[in-house]
Order: sequence, then C-alpha cells, then structure tokens
Amino acid sequence: MAKNGKRVMRAGNMLNPTPVVMVSCGSTIDEYNIITVAWTGTLCSDPPLCYISVRPSRHSYHLIKKSGEFVINLVNEELAAVADWCGVQSGSAHHKFLETGLTPVRGEHVSCPMIAEAPVNIECKVKEIIPLGTHDMFLAEVLAVHAQASLFNHKTDALELQRANLLAYSHGHYYKLGKILGKFGFSVEKKSSK
Repeated sequence: MAKNGKRVMRAGNMLNPTPVVMVSCGSTIDEYNIITVAWTGTLCSDPPLCYISVRPSRHSYHLIKKSGEFVINLVNEELAAVADWCGVQSGSAHHKFLETGLTPVRGEHVSCPMIAEAPVNIECKVKEIIPLGTHDMFLAEVLAVHAQASLFNHKTDALELQRANLLAYSHGHYYKLGKILGKFGFSVEKKSSK
C-alpha cells in the first residue's frame, strides 16, 4: 500500500476509458477485415495525425503493413455486440464483413473499406511504423473524415458528435457515453448576474 492509500498495480492500460473503434483494412474484397484496437488516438491536429497500435501476431497487422492504409470506424451503441465479436474472432478464420452483415464501402482516398453502419469513418495513410514492444504503432495521416448526415445540426451545420451514442471501453467493459458536464472553457466563463 502506498502512502497515499492507493494500491500499486502492474502497468498496462493506464489511461481509461479508451474509445471503442473498429479498424477496417485490406485492399481486396477477399482481404477485407475488421479488427478492434484499444490503443488509438489523435497525435496532432495540424497536420492531422492519428495512430493505432497492433500486435504483430494479429491477422490485420500484415494487411495494414502491406497496404499502408486503414480506416478507423467509431462505434456506437447499436454496433456494440458486433464490435465485440470482431474483437474476439480472428480474420484468419472469419470473413467479418460477411459474417456480421456490416457493409463495406470503398474509401475515397484509401483502397480499404469503410464500415457504412459506423457513425464516423476516418481514412488513414500510414506514415511510419514504430516498434514499441508488444505492439507496433502505425502513425498515420488522416486523409478524410466522414460523418453521418444525422450528426450535423441542420441550422448551424455544426457536427454534434454526442448524437452518435459513442461507446468507451474501460477494463474489460463497454460504456455508453452520456451526460454532458460542461463545454471547453466552462470553468472560466463569466457567470451571468441575476
């Protein structure tokens, strides 16, 4: 027991929650695959860069390394079960698009498919592969972001991503994102006097 009353634990997934994503890859219909990854995120906004980290033993690792492309597909509540299934089944034994009924849609800038049912698709081109240990990080340039039309405010044309009902993953469990607690800068906004 540490002095502050907290337990020391083995390092692993230290930052939680993580976004739930399905990464689609493969250059031909026969190769198309879907992998779930816990290690993903934004690296830079200008230029737009993101990453995924994948174990070299995973079937999709070699597809992504060969093509240098992938699509990050955000997962909402409706896709929770299929995302979980894609995470526990190997693409070497299953054609995940056929078996799940998900619809592959050719990307505009990459040869691998986007998942039509996903609320947001992020087309990515690998710039560098960085070996890290158990995983290799695919550092990628974001070529395009596609979002369902229903996620935009029809008056302001602003993206309202909270409408997507996205999921988060924390220590083996899926959680639906919910209550808004504030917006960026709310802690320093002037309070209106009544």
